[in-house]
Amino acid sequence: MDEFGVYAIFGVNGPPQRLLRAEGSWRVSAAVPPSVRQVVLFSSGPWGERICVNAELNDADQIPITIGKLTPYNKCLSWEQWEEETWTDGVTLNVSLEGGNLTNSQPELIAVNEYTPKNPTAPLADRELSGKRKRERSAEEDGGDRMSKARGEENICPNGVGEKVTPVRKGKGQVKSQKLFGNGEDASKVKAAANEAGATTPQNAARTKSRQAKTPTQTSSLVSPSGRWGQTLCPIDSQTAILIGGQGARMQFCKDPMWKLCTEDLSWVAAETLAEGPTPEARIGHSAIFDPDSKRIFVFGGSKNKKWFNDVHILDTQSWRWTMVEAQGKVPPLAYHSCSMFRGELFVLGGVFPRPSPEPDGCSDSLYIFDPHLSIWYQPIVTGDKPSPRSGHSACVMQERYIYVFGGWDTPVCYNDMYMLDLGLMEFSVVKTSGKAPSPRSWHGSAVLSETKFLIHGGYNGNNALSDTFIFDIDTNSWTELKLAQLSMPRAGHSIVTMETPDHHGYSKDSSVSSGRTLLVFGGGDNEGTFFSDVTSVSVEDLLAAA
Repeated sequence: MDEFGVYAIFGVNGPPQRLLRAEGSWRVSAAVPPSVRQVVLFSSGPWGERICVNAELNDADQIPITIGKLTPYNKCLSWEQWEEETWTDGVTLNVSLEGGNLTNSQPELIAVNEYTPKNPTAPLADRELSGKRKRERSAEEDGGDRMSKARGEENICPNGVGEKVTPVRKGKGQVKSQKLFGNGEDASKVKAAANEAGATTPQNAARTKSRQAKTPTQTSSLVSPSGRWGQTLCPIDSQTAILIGGQGARMQFCKDPMWKLCTEDLSWVAAETLAEGPTPEARIGHSAIFDPDSKRIFVFGGSKNKKWFNDVHILDTQSWRWTMVEAQGKVPPLAYHSCSMFRGELFVLGGVFPRPSPEPDGCSDSLYIFDPHLSIWYQPIVTGDKPSPRSGHSACVMQERYIYVFGGWDTPVCYNDMYMLDLGLMEFSVVKTSGKAPSPRSWHGSAVLSETKFLIHGGYNGNNALSDTFIFDIDTNSWTELKLAQLSMPRAGHSIVTMETPDHHGYSKDSSVSSGRTLLVFGGGDNEGTFFSDVTSVSVEDLLAAA
């Protein structure tokens, strides 16, 4: 196949069928036969100037069940019905090409040929059948207990929440949706806010590695990210931050899951098709943290509808290539945890984890450490008064020695307590604070402002999204509330980062004077039915002066 083409295989035994060709329509739809429960999509031939192939598997109402993208680096996608609870009869595969010489814009409808085996397997001879039955009976007698035990150990997770949606007010560039958070009576249902009702299973690393992870498509007309919550925004240098994942309107995972933010002019560049290697599957409640020494981003955990993840994906920001880690050791699937980088290792604390049905999802109070050099997870020995189980909390590394943990919740309780982990002693202690403390909350934003101060903004208290801002001083253990117009919008599930910014004003040529720093706020929602997609910036110097 020297000519470029996109092919699909419908069912395990189906033959490849060409959907897109070099000369032909760049938009194709194919009705998936009701008997088909697996679909594989792949490309063959030189890509040339073509950018990507967007793919949507839609239900009978044309609502996306799952979304993916082929690129010159990721040339295969696969879907199976058991992974998608809304996959029923009437599924349609829609495929469209971006880039290259697009001339025929008329959508084409492809008829799918159902597979009929030409040489059905002959029935077993009496002797073979008899022998097979004997072996089956023997296996049942010898292994019945073992099979029963295996079924009992299946990690099937909880019937959880009904539909939940995150916030955001009506505004330019924002997406309308239903509420993400429920009211106070529904607080017990909101903890796993992105996870719909039903059984949940953790990510199987071997299966994920064996096939291209499903990745949301990117709409070519977008010049900035769609509104979302539960994403990560990860600075990688003084002028660049990487946006990964999130969930937006109608509980759909974002079709544009990866962007580069240039802080010099606050412009965005769609980045999904720029990276080689298998991209992480769409998710929410994950963590992403940058290691300045290795120049790599580590993505861990999160959830997607019924799926929970405990995988580690690494994006090398120099080669711009994704890899998935086959880690040793044990770590449970976690979402809405905190992840801190200290001396090249990832410190993962708390989070929501799945439990076997019909038990509700649980919150963790455990600390797990990932060593990237050895690709191993381990649990350290920790002493002192550690935080109670929680999720949606924040964790700030201060003075390269301490991790300060604030807030979070474990249904139905929201917290506003503070704990400090001494990374030298590996000892937790309760921090007794003074001043007006933030009210109990989870899914708030946090950022380190200086050697002694960090900021807490917004969050969710079980009923409403919050808009207040506080700064904590670790020298005095005191809280200070700030009143800033730029941060007056209620938000929860948003991202807050601080970035170095060049001193354009030329106040000082003294090299000992550091350049200015800016606090950036992106995404989240206000529980009024909208998702934010704007970027708000505030000078860190102004914040510190106000405190």
